[in-house]
Amino acid sequence: MNKKTKKRKGLSAAPTRCPYCGSSVVFRSADGIYQDNSRGMMLYVCSHYPQCDAYVRTHAGTKIPVGSMANHELRALRKTAHHYFDQLYKSGFMSKDEAYYWLASIIDAPLSHAHIGYLSEYYCKQVIEQSKAYLERCRNKRKNFNLCKGGAMAS
Repeated sequence: MNKKTKKRKGLSAAPTRCPYCGSSVVFRSADGIYQDNSRGMMLYVCSHYPQCDAYVRTHAGTKIPVGSMANHELRALRKTAHHYFDQLYKSGFMSKDEAYYWLASIIDAPLSHAHIGYLSEYYCKQVIEQSKAYLERCRNKRKNFNLCKGGAMAS
């Protein structure tokens, strides 16, 4: 069993019922949902799609969902949360492992459950807000450090 499989233990069960409308879920191609499905992505989709627009994509070539089913609003929040969260390690303010430990502490969950693809609207908003605040503090520290380092500190 590889590290990724262990990390997702307990979170990778295929959905059977839509969490929004209670309808059954079907496993199908992302054709017709994704504008470009040239990579052949597969999804678990509410059987009442498009009236109920809940779905979750799977890891390429598997039936393992990337997260939990989400409607349009939650997918948008998760995308925004990922944008800010990813900046924590892509900007060099912390390592990727440190960022996931930080995420686990924000959502008060074990590291194995620290995945944005499983977050509710509430926790997505928390991650967005706290990521923005952390990034701002770090950028201010970096800016002040550079001012001091260059001898250009204002009096």
